[in-house]
Amino acid sequence: MKTKKLFSVWIFLLLFFACSTGSSEELPANAENPPSEEPMYFPPNNNDLWETKSISSLGWDQTKVQDLLTYLENKNTKSFIILQNGKIVMENYFSGHTSVTPWYWASAGKTLTSAVTGIAEQEGFLNINNKVSTYIGTGWTSAPLAKENLITCKNLLTMTSGLDDSLGDDVSPANLLYKADASTRWAYHNVYVKLQDVVASATGQTWSQYFNSRLRDKIGMTGSWIQSGNNSVYWSTTKSMARFGLLALNRGNWNGTQVINSNYVQNAVSTSQNINLAYGYLWWLNGKTSYYLPQTQFQFSGKLIPNAPDDLFCALGKNDQKIYVVPSKKLVVIRMGDAADNINPALSDFDDVLWQKINAVIK
Repeated sequence: MKTKKLFSVWIFLLLFFACSTGSSEELPANAENPPSEEPMYFPPNNNDLWETKSISSLGWDQTKVQDLLTYLENKNTKSFIILQNGKIVMENYFSGHTSVTPWYWASAGKTLTSAVTGIAEQEGFLNINNKVSTYIGTGWTSAPLAKENLITCKNLLTMTSGLDDSLGDDVSPANLLYKADASTRWAYHNVYVKLQDVVASATGQTWSQYFNSRLRDKIGMTGSWIQSGNNSVYWSTTKSMARFGLLALNRGNWNGTQVINSNYVQNAVSTSQNINLAYGYLWWLNGKTSYYLPQTQFQFSGKLIPNAPDDLFCALGKNDQKIYVVPSKKLVVIRMGDAADNINPALSDFDDVLWQKINAVIK
């Protein structure tokens, strides 16, 4: 009888320590929304109402806000929004611009093309590793056929088509000339827009129809594509741009609906090739050891925006249209307006100085 009791105690102790050991294990690093963490907020799709957070509730420095706003106004800004965990913390408009005034995204809209390409792939309409001519036929460039057939959809997403970037924005075949083999040269080029033709051909819908039904309407955006010269440019309100930034922050998930495959989004905001480390799938990336800029083949050392968080990724457009996304701080920052310094490049010291002033507020 004594032996049975000892055996029972021994089994109990084994079970107790086994359970204790198991319960002390840490949650996986990628565990989503632990109980103590506030869930990400998403504004409703059917109206423009949006919950807010106060600067004081976040422990930010209210005394630095005016300096930020003055800088924005002096730099020709029309609108500025900061979201934290989905809620609006700052929303400011300048020079008669309002919450319902549409403005153009310029090249920041490249990220919309990236997103919709990913949606078309997840729906089985295309494969980004297939050559572009699979979907729109041969002869879409003036490159020799063997060279044209090297160009994949992924090359268009990563700016590695090998086509001559010095000939302007015209993407007619006569203006798309061979410069180097695909994947061997990074160059910022308007040829990415051919992805819209790929999506239209693959899905059997117009680009706008597919974009509206699969992305815009899913997350409550407004706006439309407007032809401007050789480009189709997206116009929307600032809050619609913020909605897209929030979708990117949440890795393609909108309030429980996976609009874009999360793996695709992760790839889109990671280094996509080994030439320009600061470029994903039409997204710019901070925190890398080097980067290239448009219209140059010079490799710059250091981070794209030194004052910004290392994990920031961003959409950058002509005249300083900006979507900044910072996962570590659950931030989305939007800036729309005219060129900050009356110059046209997508990148200028405006990014770095702006982040210096944002840091003064949020730290």
